[in-house]
Amino acid sequence: ILAMKKTSKHEGEVFVNGQQRGVLFPRIAAYVSQEDFMPAYWTVEEAIRFNAVLKRQPQRKHQAVDGWVDLLLSAFSLGDLADSRIGGMETRGISGGQRRRVTLARGVAAHASLLFCDEPTSGLSATDAELCVKALRTVSKRLGVLCFVVIHQPRHEVAQLFDDLVLLTTNPGRMAFCGPMGSAEGYFAEHDCPVPANVNPTDHYMDLLTPGTRLDKANDLVAAFARSQKQGIDMQVSEALDSPGQTVEEMLQAEGERVGRRPYAVGFCKQLATILRRKVRLLLRNQMALVLPLVVPMVQGCITGFMFKGIGERGLLRQVMFAFCLLTMLCLAGTMSLITIVTDRILMKHEAEERLYCEGVSALASFFVDAPLALLGALLNVLIMVRIAGLEQEVFLTVLAWALLLFVVYDSLFAFVGAVARDTRQAQILATPFISVFMLFNGFVISKTDAPAALHWIFDISPNAYAMQSIVVVMADNFVPTTFDGMLEKSQVQEQFPDGAHERRGLVLMLLMVAVLRTGQFVGLKWCNNVQR
Repeated sequence: ILAMKKTSKHEGEVFVNGQQRGVLFPRIAAYVSQEDFMPAYWTVEEAIRFNAVLKRQPQRKHQAVDGWVDLLLSAFSLGDLADSRIGGMETRGISGGQRRRVTLARGVAAHASLLFCDEPTSGLSATDAELCVKALRTVSKRLGVLCFVVIHQPRHEVAQLFDDLVLLTTNPGRMAFCGPMGSAEGYFAEHDCPVPANVNPTDHYMDLLTPGTRLDKANDLVAAFARSQKQGIDMQVSEALDSPGQTVEEMLQAEGERVGRRPYAVGFCKQLATILRRKVRLLLRNQMALVLPLVVPMVQGCITGFMFKGIGERGLLRQVMFAFCLLTMLCLAGTMSLITIVTDRILMKHEAEERLYCEGVSALASFFVDAPLALLGALLNVLIMVRIAGLEQEVFLTVLAWALLLFVVYDSLFAFVGAVARDTRQAQILATPFISVFMLFNGFVISKTDAPAALHWIFDISPNAYAMQSIVVVMADNFVPTTFDGMLEKSQVQEQFPDGAHERRGLVLMLLMVAVLRTGQFVGLKWCNNVQR
């Protein structure tokens, strides 16, 4: 709630310097969640620099980003790991404790006045937990950052690193103590809850404030807080509200920053350039992500092309079957990208929540990097298949144009589904009906004359139908039968795929579908699957 991240219903007001937070609050505050969301092929230095570039204005102190990043690497004891990869399931990297320190350093990289840390030591060893908290204390003292840390059962050495302590009961959260860490033991002793010998004080406090435990005194301590501390805190709050300090906007102006109406520290172009740079760098490092979208289509093209080798000199129905197989492969090719799309979206949502960049930047970066790579793979697939199959030049150009246009439509469809689906499984479920219906209603598997009249409208919106019809019409026009069976085949095909004003209508429809789906992708990235807290 304090960090402005709570998505579930809640009540109350939060003030900064006696002023309402406002939309600019993320510019002076940073939030570190319990999870570490970072690309596996990032280096430690790049991860910290990423936040430093997107969250800091050049007019501020520590103007040199290089010096600022070096300072953070030193403060969090990460200097020797600057060029090490973050790591993950795909590649080896740094340890869990080191990843946590990188995440904390990214939060501090914004040079925020407030840093909120949600269980930063969760899942870490006692040694790593102490290193993390020591690093936070160092940064807090050296840079004047106010750190709010939620932590459960820290060992005594870790607890003593904090200046102040706030204790809340569980279910519901009620305040039981608020004051200096050094005075906590004396306070509890005064209220008949002394810390036993050889017992970690923080463990003792948790036992006292957890309802249902053997030492449960939550209600008594809440009542004691109301008698001894609450009035003083209320007075401090009233005084702060009566004499408010600078607004968030004034704080930013005092630091020499450009202050607009948006919560982002840098402009759209700077965001896009930074995301594109990271995307290209990570793609070049992950050889499988770069090679597979190209090699797999090429192998498929070779296999399928040899299956239909010399098809240009054979019957027309055989050529129609080739066109159907080619378009079907292109429709299904995009399903491989759904896992990557959903994975990238999850990372984007956590970064966009920190106001590092807007969702539209992520969509554009994907359109400029991922889409061309996938289109290149589709182009190689079609070129290889058509060349090995031996189609005539005029037919070849028609097949190439409509096949690539159809691929762009389906690539946009998968981008939209990946933006709105909750996970990969749901994305596949959402995409399957569109793929199966459009593939069936393509004029070859199911023709308009065979389909019920109530379903004729599907042919009018099926991109597969327009692509198939445009390709087959050109194939039929260029096919010269030499036998009676050949003449019969041509007659049957022309009857099933009549020539008409379908090309222009199909082109307009498919371009419109691309525009609508890409717009839907932008909307989905903005409003769907937001991080819930």
